[in-house]
Order: sequence, then C-alpha cells, then structure tokens
Amino acid sequence: MTTLLSAAEELGHLLSDAYSRQATLAIVPDELEPASIEDAYLAQQAFLRRSHAAIGGWKIGSKTEAGPVQGAPLPLSGIHPASSSLRRSAFPVLGIELEIMFCFDCDFTPRPAPIAEAEIMDSISAMGASIEIVSSRIAGWPEVPKLSQLADLQNHGALVIGELCDYRDGFNFRRPEAHLTFNGEDVFKGQGVNPAGDPRRLLSWLVNHCSERGIAIPGGTVITTGSYTGLFFPKAPGMVIGQIAGLPPIHFELS
Repeated sequence: MTTLLSAAEELGHLLSDAYSRQATLAIVPDELEPASIEDAYLAQQAFLRRSHAAIGGWKIGSKTEAGPVQGAPLPLSGIHPASSSLRRSAFPVLGIELEIMFCFDCDFTPRPAPIAEAEIMDSISAMGASIEIVSSRIAGWPEVPKLSQLADLQNHGALVIGELCDYRDGFNFRRPEAHLTFNGEDVFKGQGVNPAGDPRRLLSWLVNHCSERGIAIPGGTVITTGSYTGLFFPKAPGMVIGQIAGLPPIHFELS
C-alpha cells in the first residue's frame, strides 16, 4: 500500500536527495513551497528521516535583537572537529561564518509545560568558537523563498567545532573581538556583532521548540548561534582560521 506524503514531507525528501548527491541542486516546485513556518519545520524532520541522519547539533539565529528566532537540526555526519580538511566540491555553494557555540550539562527531554529560561541558562556548561559552512540544496539560492531556505536546514552545509572551554557568564557576548582569515588574508578583524544581540537569548527558544515537537537535546549537544563576522564566500581552496577573543582558536582546510 502506497503512503501519500504531505507537501512538507515531499519537500524534505527532495532536499535530502540533493544533500546525499552533494553538488546537485534541487528545483522546488511551487506546490511544495512551505505555506507556513510549521511546514518548514516538518520538512526539516522529513529531510533527516530520509537521510537516516542523527541530530548532532543545532543552529539558531535571529536577524534582530528582539526579532523572532529560527533554527535547524544539524546532521551528525556534517559536524567536524577543528583541523579537518573538507572538500570544496562537496558543497554546491559555500560561505563561512565565525560563531559562538554552547553546550548544556544535562539532557533536555520533552515536557508538557514550557521550560523556564532560568533553568536553561543555569544549564549552560561550555562554549567555544565554531565555523559554519553555509550552503544550499536549492537552485537559484539565495533568491529563493525564506521558508524553503528554513526547510533546507536553514542553509546549513557543515559545522566545524573548536575546543570547548568552561562557560563564563561575564563573557562579552555582544561585541567580542573577532578575527577571521582565509589563506592568511583578513576576512574580518574587529568587534564582532551578532544580529541577535546576546546569542544566549536564543537558547530558551531552542529548548522549548524541541520540547514542543518531542525532540530531546542530550547534554553536550553543540548549539551554534549565528555569525559575528558576516558571510564570506571563498573563491579557492585554502586555510580558514578563526579567533574570538577569550575562546580557543579554530581552523580547518578547504581542499
């Protein structure tokens, strides 16, 4: 018996198939464009199921300090330690962003009631620098509907994670000094600014977003929280080095 898929599930399968073929771009039919943000999140889950992908982390962000938050699960296979070498050809398009990531010291499992922000903040145990590879499976990107981009794991390609250190409440999360280089040339140097303001405000949204959908966040899961340096598109292979003052440096190679 054939099971009919919803439009959100079909979109998730389409994007997952493009993801598995790496450099292939998907053309999204009009009838599969998400009609709502909830449809986009359903497509994300269909994407992961189709890919048989375990969740290895999350990306979250907001375009303004008081604006709405959005996020996406990150496939475990796409999370790489610092000093990795990643093939440029594995990504249809490729941009890089220097970010701050966090981890909790406990599991957050789904609950029937909202989880208090104070409990979530008290559970932050570690932080570090991360570099997200921004990519897309959709032809015509970035000139494609925003909800389709959200369905496409919010334009996620891969995540390189640096060394973690103990969480410090007094860290300068709003305007830390940041330095990003590519092949020895400065991409960004100066005070970094996250569009969300203090990125810790995003964590409460994520925990409750997952709880409402029956998704657990195991302790130690990496959560990356938006760019401090803007988006840079490398034109050739090379070495990427990032530093946010007060956190261990991070680097990887694009081959």
